[in-house]
Amino acid sequence: MTPPEVLVRRADPTDSGKGGWTVRVVPNKYPALVNDSDLLVHEDELYEWMNGLGVHEVIIESPEHLENMAMLSEKQLEAVLSAYRDRMLDLRADHRWKYILVYKNQGVEAGATFPHAHSQLVALPIVPKAALEEIDGAKRFYDAAGRCIFCEMIQKERDDGRRIITEQESLVAFCPYASRFSYETWILPKKHASRFEAGSKDFYLELARILRSTLIRLDRRFDHPPFNYVIHSSPVTEFESDYYHWHMEIMPRLTQVAGFEWGSGFYINPVAPEDAARLLREVAL
Repeated sequence: MTPPEVLVRRADPTDSGKGGWTVRVVPNKYPALVNDSDLLVHEDELYEWMNGLGVHEVIIESPEHLENMAMLSEKQLEAVLSAYRDRMLDLRADHRWKYILVYKNQGVEAGATFPHAHSQLVALPIVPKAALEEIDGAKRFYDAAGRCIFCEMIQKERDDGRRIITEQESLVAFCPYASRFSYETWILPKKHASRFEAGSKDFYLELARILRSTLIRLDRRFDHPPFNYVIHSSPVTEFESDYYHWHMEIMPRLTQVAGFEWGSGFYINPVAPEDAARLLREVAL
């Protein structure tokens, strides 16, 4: 049985029945974290540990049995992205949560445990290490240069053009310089914004359009590749910041991460981002 929903979108908003839903958000039946207490931290002379506190939810992206997010319509994808926004806004009201992570695993190789199109959301009582390192790096650049490093990156990529895949009025998608993975793609708002959930209603339709276009390009180029994506947004305690810029990172699983990468922290990417962007631009939509 599917757990009781915490959010539902319906084709007819006045329909309060069980049918007619377009997107549902439910608690994960096998959560990585459990929302049952406050954060408890334990220490001894050497180690520190804490209880597995948090919220773990599943966003069911369609009532139809689809395995591939690229098959969702623009309107359906907008409903998914809006569900992310609404859950993030709701969870921000709980003082225990310091960071909200939205991510998607599509395909067995990317870690998906069941095929129906879905993504996941986790609310955490701490800011995770990877997010903290990225935020701290952005702050150091801002303190030194007085500018957001992501805004600088967007301007440089648009001026150069070789790594750009596609643009909308408010968003840009490109293969980042020194990409870690083949065909890795980032989507960012052109105007500075630190929080994913702070966009206008129209913004999520535009985001759905550029995300769908990007996924279709990858889909047609590689015949439904497995992929992960992650939304990087500001911590819950920071409502707006001048130095951090929210963004989405899409990572196709086209090569294996192995011992060299795990042991060194370096990545071997056999496809230059300039070539990857050019080949994705050439895909017919």
